[in-house]
Amino acid sequence: MKEKVALITGASSGIGKAIAKKLSEEKYIVVLASRSTEKLAQIQQELPFKSEVLELDVSSTESVTRGFNNIMEIYGRIDILVNSAGIMPLTYLKNRHLDEWLSTVEVNVKGTLRCIYAVLPSMKANKGGHIVNIASVDGKEIYQGGAIYGASKAAVIELSRAMRMELSPEFNIRVTAIEPGTVDTDLREDITDEELLEDKDYGGDEPKLKPEHIANAVFYAISQPEMVNVNELLVKPTKKS
Repeated sequence: MKEKVALITGASSGIGKAIAKKLSEEKYIVVLASRSTEKLAQIQQELPFKSEVLELDVSSTESVTRGFNNIMEIYGRIDILVNSAGIMPLTYLKNRHLDEWLSTVEVNVKGTLRCIYAVLPSMKANKGGHIVNIASVDGKEIYQGGAIYGASKAAVIELSRAMRMELSPEFNIRVTAIEPGTVDTDLREDITDEELLEDKDYGGDEPKLKPEHIANAVFYAISQPEMVNVNELLVKPTKKS
């Protein structure tokens, strides 16, 4: 089997970092993509297989285009794209955090679209590939304070379904939406809504998965035979997590 090239956005921390480590252990060529190149360089030193560090800002079309073109020049293809970059500044709607709402859509939705747009020429030409979109259970199970984040992840879930309909039959491009429950990452540090932070009911103390659990789910999906498309994986913690 040829060495597959996997580009992972948001690879400097949390779920993206765990995915990068897992795929490197499984002998994938990993492209660590993020704005935080210093963190990526440190992570790269820990990886057991071939890898590249790529400075990438998913909120910038120019950055995404330049970054994907650079990887294409090096490897000639991108076999797997994992859209893991995301932010989660939960807010109550009544408190009107417009900038955070718009940033959530910019990164979680538009950032995903930019990366899909950039990778499609390579996958179409190669008549194959796999796009993994990291969504969230919040895209299905909404709650107070999670309106904008949940809406952004619901968009990713619906986008993934439509992508499979359009891209899988003609181009053999597989698409998977991974929908984690609460994961022990630093995403909640994005929250600035003081009322929400003080509200003990918003779920900060619920059981949490580890990023490695989501990395395992990603590997399961991409390691299936090419005739198999794992459409969606909803992964939630048990009480003992």
